[in-house]
Amino acid sequence: MLRTADLEYDLPEEWIATAPVSPRDAAKLMVVWRSDPSRVEHRRVRDLPEYLRAGDLLVLNTTRVLPARFAGEREDSHGGVQGLYLGQRGAADDHWAVMIKSRRQAPGVRIALKDRHGGPSGVVLELVERDEEPGAWVARVHGAGGGDVLGRVGLTPLPPYILQARKHAGLAGDDEVDRLAYQTVYAEGEDRHGQDARATHGLEARATGSVAAPTAGLHFTPELLAGLGAAGVRRADVVLHVGTGTFKPVETEYVEQHPMHAEWCTLPGATGRAVVEARARGGRVVAVGTTAARTLESFEAAGLGAGGSRETRLLITPGYAWKHVDVLMTNFHLPRSTLMALVAAGLGGDGAAVERLKSLYELAMESGYRFYSFGDAMLVLP
Repeated sequence: MLRTADLEYDLPEEWIATAPVSPRDAAKLMVVWRSDPSRVEHRRVRDLPEYLRAGDLLVLNTTRVLPARFAGEREDSHGGVQGLYLGQRGAADDHWAVMIKSRRQAPGVRIALKDRHGGPSGVVLELVERDEEPGAWVARVHGAGGGDVLGRVGLTPLPPYILQARKHAGLAGDDEVDRLAYQTVYAEGEDRHGQDARATHGLEARATGSVAAPTAGLHFTPELLAGLGAAGVRRADVVLHVGTGTFKPVETEYVEQHPMHAEWCTLPGATGRAVVEARARGGRVVAVGTTAARTLESFEAAGLGAGGSRETRLLITPGYAWKHVDVLMTNFHLPRSTLMALVAAGLGGDGAAVERLKSLYELAMESGYRFYSFGDAMLVLP
């Protein structure tokens, strides 16, 4: 078993990326090999075609990030409130599951939401009862007016560590910029300008999606995808809607004791068949991000061709027997996280994998890599 304390490391706040590089594929890329722990190369994401080959299959998570963060004030005390939309509850669109940062939460509390620009929106959330998700509430939505409520009040759900790092650095954010930056170029529902092609269809059209980005995918540009295609690398898509649990630190003594969060994922039958065909031809399956990896690994080999959708609570730690993933592209992750454990499992199955990962993180800091959601990337090859 893996001790959670073994996933601890110190990261000075200045190494947390507060914005992505431009262009996206100019991000640094640390290339490592599972079979040769001494081999490390420092490149750029745009160099990815040099490490993949014709017949490889690139698997992308095409979930789209919702403008899930919101702000408002309590009608009783006028105290400020920060919150996060988690999804609808029930068939109607007037009940949301939300996380609320406010004192003395109780049924009946009403929160007047601000619009995206900080003005009054006319929308009020009334807390009804505790939600099934720990720490969350079910809230009734008043004043929706039949429009795209989340589009009116929602802000980009940047992780708290980015917002905090910006605050400490005296940096002002721009939600219009963040909304594009914190979305992959291939996210579902996006037109060629990167705007929400479904915004006029109301809340129901955007009832599913992520409250955090599949961050390894943020490095891709249309030009990089085209270059990979020209090199004979095929593409297939999966969907995993990223939830708040992805940031939850492991608090149990051993990682395997952690109550793994549930996330909804979809593997199209065409993607499953593409995985089988790629491996039959001698190609490698390249998972872009931990979410794509977990989606693939959540399906047994016998069911790949049929595909399907399911809830996954898959926890991957060193010693895990990988079924479908040969190559992993990923970012640098938070300490004491299940994401770190997964990447360590990609580096090898022995007890030295975690120490190797931490030494690579130390090398990344020494080499000026940027960490977390807007940070740089790592490529783990066989």
